Amino acid sequence: MRIRIVDAFTDRPFAGNPAGVVLLDTDAFPDDAWLQEVAAEVNLSETAFAHPLPEGAEADWALRWLTPATEVSMCGHATLATAHVLRTTGAATGTVRFATLSGVLSAAGDPDGTITLDFPTAPLTEVTVANEVTDALGATVLSARDTGPQVGDLLVELADEKSVRALTPDFTALGRLVKRAVIATALPEDPASGYDFVSRVFAPGVGIDEDPVTGSAHTALAPFWSARLGRDELTGLQASARTGLVRTALRGDRTLLTGRAVTVIDGELLV
Repeated sequence: MRIRIVDAFTDRPFAGNPAGVVLLDTDAFPDDAWLQEVAAEVNLSETAFAHPLPEGAEADWALRWLTPATEVSMCGHATLATAHVLRTTGAATGTVRFATLSGVLSAAGDPDGTITLDFPTAPLTEVTVANEVTDALGATVLSARDTGPQVGDLLVELADEKSVRALTPDFTALGRLVKRAVIATALPEDPASGYDFVSRVFAPGVGIDEDPVTGSAHTALAPFWSARLGRDELTGLQASARTGLVRTALRGDRTLLTGRAVTVIDGELLV
């Protein structure tokens, strides 16, 4: 059984967000415990498992995503990585539809070599952040949004890019207080930087202290910053140590996420 490590939302190796990708030749997923053991062994923020669906099904492939600790209901970078593997191996062409816990998601290959994901836009609700959360995050929060049940994150706006980059959260405390992740975001320091907003994502509650580049977070970042900036098409920089760029396009209740991917490891899973 082949297993690949793909760096997503980047055009070069050792940047972006690495994801494990396992394409199964079965018509169903293996036991949940086995999936979790493989994801723990790979030990990346997510490992994607996919198997083909029969002709006439609602989608082309069934897709699941697991962190080293648990299964998640939505993951952008591992979906991009899976679509990249399907394209580069010839297992699929054109637009690929995935049946997931978040409904049917699609990935379309663009002529310039990028891949565009079609995801549901996160519904944003303004909330007040508890002092315990700001203390654990270690920053002053200007505003905050709940991102709804599918994404399940807390989106917080900070004063500036420097504040986002300087964050050193208390991960133990944050993991107790937030159910999935905290998305910290701000406008760029330099308007000519080439990106419209900056973010970082911390998810210790699901076993990931900091996620390098988070596609699902951009389904919340896109409507948040599009409303502020008055533009439906934006580019976000996720300012982790690896960094990555995500182009977003708001289309009502859908958000398009565009990026590149690079396969860095192609091996065999000996179990």
